[in-house]
Order: sequence, then C-alpha cells, then structure tokens
Amino acid sequence: MAPTRRLRSCTTVSCTPSLSSCPAQRLSAPAWAASLLIGLMSAQAMAQTQAAAQAKATDDAATTLPTVTVVAPAAREARAGISGLADTPAWNAPVQAVRLTQDVLKDQQVQRLADLVKLDASVSDAYNTTGYWDYLSMRGFTLDNAYNYRREGLPINAETRIALDNKAAVELLKGTSGIQAGVSAPGGLVNLIVKRPEGRVRTAEIGFTGGSSVMAAVDIGDRFGTDQRFGLRVNAAAERLDPNIDNTKGHRRLLALAADWVIAPGSVIEAEIEHSLYRQPSVPGASLLGSALPSASSFDPSRNLNNQPWALPVQMAGNTGTLRWKQDWGTNWQSVLTYGEQHLRSDDRAAFPSGCSKDGLFGVYDRYCGDSTFDLYDYRSEGERRTTRALNAQLSGELSTGTIKHALRIGLLRSIHTTDLNTAAFTYAGEGNINGSYGAYPATAKPDFANTDRHERSTELSISDSITFSEQWSAWAGLRHTWLKRRVALTEPGIADPASLDQQVTTPWLAVGYTLAPRTQLYASWGEGFEARTAMSTPSVPYANAPQALPVHKSRQIEMGIKAQRDHLQWGANLFRIERPEAGPVSNVGGGTDYVFDGHSLHQGAEGFVQTQLGAWGFTGSAMVIDAKRRDTQSGLDGKRPVNVPEHTLKLSGSYRWAAPLPITAQADLVHEGRRWVDPDNTVRLPSWTRVDVGLKAQQRVDGSNLTWRLGVANLFDKRAWREAPTLTGHIYLFPLAERTVTGSLQVDF
Repeated sequence: MAPTRRLRSCTTVSCTPSLSSCPAQRLSAPAWAASLLIGLMSAQAMAQTQAAAQAKATDDAATTLPTVTVVAPAAREARAGISGLADTPAWNAPVQAVRLTQDVLKDQQVQRLADLVKLDASVSDAYNTTGYWDYLSMRGFTLDNAYNYRREGLPINAETRIALDNKAAVELLKGTSGIQAGVSAPGGLVNLIVKRPEGRVRTAEIGFTGGSSVMAAVDIGDRFGTDQRFGLRVNAAAERLDPNIDNTKGHRRLLALAADWVIAPGSVIEAEIEHSLYRQPSVPGASLLGSALPSASSFDPSRNLNNQPWALPVQMAGNTGTLRWKQDWGTNWQSVLTYGEQHLRSDDRAAFPSGCSKDGLFGVYDRYCGDSTFDLYDYRSEGERRTTRALNAQLSGELSTGTIKHALRIGLLRSIHTTDLNTAAFTYAGEGNINGSYGAYPATAKPDFANTDRHERSTELSISDSITFSEQWSAWAGLRHTWLKRRVALTEPGIADPASLDQQVTTPWLAVGYTLAPRTQLYASWGEGFEARTAMSTPSVPYANAPQALPVHKSRQIEMGIKAQRDHLQWGANLFRIERPEAGPVSNVGGGTDYVFDGHSLHQGAEGFVQTQLGAWGFTGSAMVIDAKRRDTQSGLDGKRPVNVPEHTLKLSGSYRWAAPLPITAQADLVHEGRRWVDPDNTVRLPSWTRVDVGLKAQQRVDGSNLTWRLGVANLFDKRAWREAPTLTGHIYLFPLAERTVTGSLQVDF
C-alpha cells in the first residue's frame, strides 16, 4: 500500500555494475554445473551393490518409528523437510521445525499465511492486513518476504498473496536460517509443500469464509498407465471476497496442476505449475495520535481508511512452477535436481493515510496528528514485476568410517531474483480523520515517486554431515558458502548512482545431541546467518549516504533444548540466544541522517511445546518468553526493546471427539500475546490481549462419499484490542483484532 513499504522490500543491496553484461533472465554456467556435480559425485555410489540398499531398507523397517496419528485440533508433525536433516526422527533433530498439514490448517480456519500466528508461539504478526501480502515474525525478528520463504525447498518471493488451496503442508523452521539459506533474516524460514499425485483423490469443497465471502474448490488426482507410472493432480479454487470491512469487496482464483512419471524404480520426474490471481482493496493501519495511543475499544475494526471513490484495489497475479528429477542410485545414495521459476505481477494502489504535515515545522512522518487527522495520499505503483529463478542440485547418502556413521548431503543452489518497478505516484490528496469522517477528494495521481529496482544473483555451495558415534551420542556439522551479487537502482535515472555489492560469505552450523532415554534427546547447536543492507531514501527519511551498500554482517544463534516423543505424546523445551547487527538512521556531523549499522539486537528466550492425545481428548500448546534489547547503539536506543515484539506468547488448543452416532470434534483455541512497545524510544506500549476461537467438525458417510462439515468462530467474545504495532521504514502502524467472524465449509470426498 505505502511506498515506504515498497522501498523496504526492494532497496536492499544488489549486484555489481559488471552484471549488466550478464543475462539476468537465464542461469549461467555455474548453475548448470550442478547436474555435472551430481553425476560425478554419484558415479561411485552407482558402482556399489544393490544388496546394500536392500539391507538398509530392512534396517530402516526395524528402526523407523511408527506413524503416530494425533487428532488434537492443532496437531502438527515436529519433523519438517525444511530442517535439512532428511528423515531424522523429530525427537532426534537438533532444531525446532514443524510441519502443519492441510487438515490441520483447515480445522484451524487458516486461510492465509498470516493465520499461522495462532498455531505456534514463536510466530507473530509483523504487518498483516486485509488486501495485502502477509508478514510474519519468528522469535521476534520479522522475516524478509524476499528471502525467508521457500516453495518445494526453492527460494521464492512472498511479496504476493500466496494461495494455500494446493498446498499439502506448511513447514516452519525456527531460528537462524543459515543452515538452509544464504542471505535471510535470522528468525526462521517458511516452506510451502505442494500437493502431488498420490493415488485416487476426488474432493470438492464449498464454504463461507467470513462476512459475505464464499468460496468453492476442487482437488482431483489419480494414477495411470502400466504399473501406475503416471500421476496427475489438479486443484482449482475461486472465492468472492466480501469481509466485514468497508470497501473491501474483491475476488481470487487459483488453478494448479501437478504431474509425475516413474521412469523406473527409484527414478521419478515431477512437474507442477500454478496460476493465482488476487484482487481486493487494502486496509491501511491506524497510528499513534501525536504521542497518544488511540483507544482500541472505540476504534471500529470494520473501518477502512482507504475509502475514496477513486481508490483502486490491489491486484496480485502469479505463475509459479517446478521441475524435479529424483534418482535413487542404490547403496544409500540419492540425488535430487530441482528447477523452479516464479513470475509475479502486481498493482499496488490505495488512498493511503500517512503522517501529519501540520505538526511541527516540517511535519511528523511516523504517526498521525494529535487531533486525530492525517495526510491522505494517492498512491499507485502499477506494473510491478518480480521474478525468481532457482536451480538446486543435491546429493545425499550414507557411509561409515569404522564404527562412526555419516549421513552426508552436498548441494549447489543457483538463484536469480529481479524486481522491476515503475515510477510510482505518491501525491498529497487532502486530509482525513481516524474516525473515517473525511470528504471525497479528486484523484491526483502523478508519477512523482522513484521506486527501486533490484537485480541479484547468488550461488550457494553447502555440505552437511549427520554423525552417529553411538546409541547415545550424535553430532551435526554444516557449512554454506554464498557468493552474492546485487545491484539496486532508482527507476528515475540521474537522482542517484546505483548501489552494488559483490561479496562471498561462509556460514557454519554445528550441533551435538545426547539420548538420555528412549526417544528423548538433549541437544545444543550454534549457527550463523547473514543479511545485506543498502542505504536508500524514503519520502519520510531522506538518507544523506543513499544509495550506499553496507558490508555484510553476520547474525549468530545458540540454542539448547530437550525433545521427547512417546506413542501419544510429544513435548520439548529450549533456550535460544540470537544476536543480529541492526542498521538504521543515525545523525551525521552535517546535521543530516545516514543509514548505517547501529549496534545490534539481542533476543534471548525460552520456548516450550506439548502435544498429547488421551482417549477422546486432545491437547496442543506452545509458549515463548523473550527478552529482546538493543545494544551498542549510536542513536540512544541502548537497552530499548525492539518494537512490536511481544514479551511472551501462549497458544493453546484443546479438543474432544464424540465417536457415535456421528463423529463430531469440538475444539477451543486460546491465543494470547503479551505487551509490546510501539515506538523505538519505548514511550508507548500496547497492552497484552487474549482471543478465543472455537470450532466444530463433523464427519459422516453418505452414499459412498465422506462428508466433512466444519464450523468456526474466530474471536468468539468479540475482543477489541490493538493486535500489533509494526514499524516499517520509519512509520508506525496499529492494526486491530478482527471482529467476531464465522466461517463454515462442507468437504466431500467421493
């Protein structure tokens, strides 16, 4: 919605000028060398005997834990492929990673990524509103939408609304993401798993999704041919969007296709592609009124400050697909070669409230006026294009050195990211009021705001080893070397020279585990990650050193924990410490403002989770307590707490299942988030809040079909509170809890 947000996502550093001679639209020779790497490194594995592979299968059958089905409403698998530890049992993995299946997401009324915050205590809102893409934070750090999201393990850009209809699961990896990614924010990673052919599937679903919104979806799949070597799966969805918020009518659609071909036993080619379209007016946030926090109880959550006759909806379209070859070479060695592309196009438009030009000599740009008014801008950024291409080659296998067993994984990831924008309009249109009482102003859009283009190439070479010393002791070691080239430039030439970066960074990761009881492990880990920043101005914060590429700085994490798994019980607890260099505005000797590294943030916390099933009763809970502070700053923020980081979070979910005469499951969810600071100086703080959701699920069989009825009520007691207070590129926003919302659906499996 706001151009300040656009600059945040697009102005981080980019390639060197020399990249102009390299095609930005194709992968270069080092990327295609991945297939050669796979071939060379697997040649030795192919020479081994098939008997060893069969022995491994027999051994695995004896040692692999049976699948535990837990019907608690927020049931989750603590094993996730995004952890990079392959098929390591959940209790034996020295990381905090979970997989949320589609059934869990449906039972919990999850319709978008922002709804994941109710399922895990480490995940919080970071700027989530109707009509825009989603922002998440993990362990107090906002995830970077351009770098912290994966799809089928490949990097994607999440600066779009991501459809979940064709996703089999969503995986969350918590903590420093250097184990799985090059450049990324340190909070964690989100990975989307696409539905694949898995036999006969015939599913149709209809429902209402809040307000007057209605949706319909189908999921059809089957296998064909000799020995069922060919698989096909189709997902389609359409939704009319009409939530209980003023001026937010819109629509979305999705069409997705996945296919595979089993060439021979152990050799599979998989392909999938999806097209999505999302069109809906956005809802800007409220803000501080001078130095005062407006009353949440008197603010109507159905109010939309983006409500002018000329206001146009945000539109986001995307085409994304992958092609993958999986090969089992026998003797415990496998390779996976995956290529993916993502093409996004968006029109970002709003009658956008921002700042207060009448407070102070030059105005106040990070909040609204003390008298409840604000400046209203006509913002339009048309024809935004974002493209991501990635090729990932991996070879994994097992070997032994004496009594020590190794599980090796070697990978090469080559990716290209481009963001091509046009000069946007950010034109003053008039004055509005937070109560929504302002007159209609004529459209005034003029292309007067220089957006920022980004072109980037990265090559990541990684190696990891899972080492088993004995039945009690294990260790893990990983190393990732990233060569990053970036170039950013304003869409208006002549304003400033382009910024560039060409740097190589190596990030290690180490862990050790001790099995102190059956399926119970103590572990400790240490790892690094990194980000790269560029000084780029926004309308409210003109930097004197823009555009200047800042050198890469590393983040570091230490984590210690315990994890256990029984037949009907999973639990764990851990301590973490993450240190991250911070960049921000600092006054210079000339009286201006520079964007430079300014100390660091230190996040120390404790997490815990439990999931159990006792007869008809199910329970899932997670909690986090976090102490986050700024240190060694030049801007007077030492000892201050970062904004929008709750002091503690608690997410609980319980269920009871009646088996007869009709299987019905009743669930209740409690979402609690503690106090958080609104401004960097820690003078205004949001109170804690608690929300209760309830749901019913009934299952029946009619004429050979399985029917699943779901009914949910979010915010059962219609709680009024400010849900979050994010600050993006210098502006403070306030978003309320949504009012009581009823959803329902009927799923038919033929």
